[in-house]
Amino acid sequence: MNDYIEQFKTYLLKERKMSENSLHAYYRDVLEYSRFLEEKQGGGLKESSNTEIVSFVLKLKNDGKSSATVNRKVASLRAFYNFMMEKEYVTVNPVANIKSPKIERKELEFLTIEEVDKLLSLPDDSIKGKRDRAILEIMYATGIRVSEIIETKVSDINLRMGFVTCTGEHGKARIIPMGRPARAAVEAYIYETRDKLLKKSKEEEEALFLNYFGEKLTRQGLWKILKEYAATAGFESKITPQTLRNSFAVHMIQNGADLKSLQELLGHEDITATQIYLSVTKNRIKDVYDRAHPRA
Repeated sequence: MNDYIEQFKTYLLKERKMSENSLHAYYRDVLEYSRFLEEKQGGGLKESSNTEIVSFVLKLKNDGKSSATVNRKVASLRAFYNFMMEKEYVTVNPVANIKSPKIERKELEFLTIEEVDKLLSLPDDSIKGKRDRAILEIMYATGIRVSEIIETKVSDINLRMGFVTCTGEHGKARIIPMGRPARAAVEAYIYETRDKLLKKSKEEEEALFLNYFGEKLTRQGLWKILKEYAATAGFESKITPQTLRNSFAVHMIQNGADLKSLQELLGHEDITATQIYLSVTKNRIKDVYDRAHPRA
């Protein structure tokens, strides 16, 4: 039974070029459903029906899982059974008619330009400070994801032209410009700091951003850096790596960027994912109208 799951995992890695985090999430979700079927003492993954998928979704809801979590698991199973259909292991997709639960859209969290300026002014000129300034500057300047920034190599940076080459979640490369402050911060880090972090035994390490062991910075390490400066700035509770990505997108939209260009910069496969940033602009226009119009 698990042979199908292993094949699916290989398919996601080799053919879909899925990121490591997404791949493991899909793998865990399908494995969870497989165990659910075993506990029910029904058929296996190949014999699964629409009824069993519905039962699984109901169990998730009864267990108190959020709509977002349920949606992700349904999406994982839909991808799995699309794969099973493609390989002709099954003739019917049991997830085909399953509707994902509606999610209440959370308010978009982003920083104001003043808050970003405050955050980016905090790193000092120490070895750690120069590295951290480069990290924060490039995150805000490009809007790239956490997974993308930790995978960025020195060779992905073009300081002369001022851009970074980024390989996104689906293996599709995109070129993102960096502004002058980000370029200066990255240049200072590469030429003044990175060699001091790189250990002799790690000279082959290609990752741009390193920790004190001379190894590629981890997601947890980057999160810790961000929280540290956010706490100093006084807005720790409202900041995550996604907040800086949101701030990049919102400020681009507010200053006239078109949606299609922003989609390409963010690496969104579907433009509907980019459209959420328009809501902020609409709210801003409404606020201006309410304050300015005599009969608002």
